[in-house]
Amino acid sequence: MAQAGPSPLLSSPGNGGTRFDPRGLLLPGVLLAVAELLALLYVPADSFSLAAPHQIAVELGRLLIDGTLLIASLETLGSAIAGLALGGSVGLILGVAFGLSPTLDRLMSLSVEALRPIPPAALIPLSLLVFGFGFSMEIAITAFTCTWPVLVLTRAAIGETEPGLMEVARVLRISFWRRATRIVLPGAVARIFVAFRLAAAISLIVAVTVEVVANPRGLGYGMMIATQSLHPAISFAFLAWIAIVGWAFNLALVQLERWFFNPAGRA
Repeated sequence: MAQAGPSPLLSSPGNGGTRFDPRGLLLPGVLLAVAELLALLYVPADSFSLAAPHQIAVELGRLLIDGTLLIASLETLGSAIAGLALGGSVGLILGVAFGLSPTLDRLMSLSVEALRPIPPAALIPLSLLVFGFGFSMEIAITAFTCTWPVLVLTRAAIGETEPGLMEVARVLRISFWRRATRIVLPGAVARIFVAFRLAAAISLIVAVTVEVVANPRGLGYGMMIATQSLHPAISFAFLAWIAIVGWAFNLALVQLERWFFNPAGRA
């Protein structure tokens, strides 16, 4: 019998970005070159709305050297990770409970579907009244938003548990807790981790949005101040750094996923 080769889902470059292909830099490089050319030809040197890529790169380097971006990044990532941990934990617990109890799922489905579509920005005025300005408000909004993708995807993962195993567990009168920890979670943990990866991206988006709108800290606030001060190069530098931070955040989670669920990828 021929020996099975490695799973294409684990080795494919397109599956979660587990392989880096330098050719992916081609399109961004071309776009930057075109933007630089257009900026040199058509954008005045004293423009208050646009900046050339080389000006953005200079400001990005300056902000990194003086520590402005690093401090703002710690503030934003701290809020995003705290909100992800809090909201993800609530979503995980509720998702497991709803997945294991169809009755509870039916009773709570209306509440979940009513709360889930609320935009994070709509919570800012209420959160300001409750928490005031600062990290508490940002973490609360981020946690609320991260709860729902983890809950929905965890509930779906639990629902796909082998029915025969659950029937045997009921016949043997295995407790709810033992069913959750011994049967359901081990089989669904890989898909639950994907839910946390999705929520992680959402947490960073929400944290930056709250900083732009209301919280005078972090990367979003720095970008907004630069825009209001008519410094487009600084504003675009913050935007570029937010993209880099988001990419690095996702890359770290991908590496964790490879470590836990793909032993061949540890090497």
